[in-house]
Amino acid sequence: MLAAAKYLGAGLACSGLIGAGAGIGLIFSALIASTARNPQIKGQLFSYAILGFALAEATGLFSLMICFLLLYS
Repeated sequence: MLAAAKYLGAGLACSGLIGAGAGIGLIFSALIASTARNPQIKGQLFSYAILGFALAEATGLFSLMICFLLLYS
């Protein structure tokens, strides 16, 4: 019973990775659209996109960390 609860909790914790993947896709699609509209500020837009990517990826990694904590503790 406890093992089943661990697996269920870990699976639910990994659902946060869906949001991280969607967020990263939205960030880079917005980067492409913004660069197409105004190519002169490509460098500034890219730095903002990398910052957004790092924050979105951090939430996914936190979700994965909680998943592994649930599985192996």
